[in-house]
Amino acid sequence: MKSKLIAIAIAATVLAGTQQAEGCSRILYTGNDSLRIVGRSLDWKTPIPTNIYVYPRGIKKISHSLPGAKEWTSKYGAVYAVGYDGGVTEGMNEKGLVVNGLFCKGTIYVNDSTKNRPPMSLAVFPAWILDQCATTQEAVDLLKRHDFNVSGATFDGGTISALHWGITDATGQSAMVEFDHGTIRIYQGQDIPVLTNDPTFPEINAINNYWIKKGGSHTLPGTVSSPDRFVRAYFFNNNVEKTSDAELGLSIARSLMFNVSVPYTYTVEGEGNVSSTQWRSFANLRDRLYYFDIATNLGVFYIDLNKCDLRSGAPVMKIDTSKSNGYLGDVTSKMVKTKPFDPMF
Repeated sequence: MKSKLIAIAIAATVLAGTQQAEGCSRILYTGNDSLRIVGRSLDWKTPIPTNIYVYPRGIKKISHSLPGAKEWTSKYGAVYAVGYDGGVTEGMNEKGLVVNGLFCKGTIYVNDSTKNRPPMSLAVFPAWILDQCATTQEAVDLLKRHDFNVSGATFDGGTISALHWGITDATGQSAMVEFDHGTIRIYQGQDIPVLTNDPTFPEINAINNYWIKKGGSHTLPGTVSSPDRFVRAYFFNNNVEKTSDAELGLSIARSLMFNVSVPYTYTVEGEGNVSSTQWRSFANLRDRLYYFDIATNLGVFYIDLNKCDLRSGAPVMKIDTSKSNGYLGDVTSKMVKTKPFDPMF
């Protein structure tokens, strides 16, 4: 059975290789003294302008512009990475809960039973979770209700946002969330270390199990494909030093992400859509620090949620990353007041 599963997963990978190659990688570095850092890369064939927003508690929001949309008021303040100033790619809230959205080909959000449920736009879906949940289990319970119907606007010339999600809280409880023809599949565990793209989470783990048996010290897959990145990230994440020092932990997490990033401007002849890494983020769940590392910037900067005014009634704050090339270190004080972003419903 296991060999058949591996064969199916490899076949799915080959098939995916003939399609557009959109990549992202997510790792969870687990150190000592509750230090946990979630790193992720966003890989895309063209630049995706991504700005950083900090939202306070107490803001009323809506899940879609369509009739019957869900409404909620945020319980927690959060930092969001917002693509095109129109959609939340990922974020971390004040409780140390992180949600990362990564591409996953073959994702189908709806079926006949979901069509009449309240509409939920992908533009705000991660924020909906972060605004209301302090833990991964709370997020899982929210999702299991499945009282919504997910949809999303196309972007970048008609690309469909086929995504799956990694959810991790400050204790390391993790959930990988996928939509299979309208059915939500949730894979839970403690400190789940890696998520990339396709194939599905069970299939890519079957591939990784093969490489675990081979060892890894002398042979690892080296391409930029999703399974190869998964295998490398898993191996190195399990063979680096554990530390309680936040700065050293960040350096380790960054080096892990460099190992699975796609070199900037990298292309393959005959495959014009191979995607290079546009940016990386690192969320320190223990210390509530959110780092952003843009491939074309000179350095890494971060937002300290402990220094942000997250009280109800406080203004929304923003970092315009088009002006951040010289930013380095703590840039919390460089955030400026802004209106909320307009979701691309």
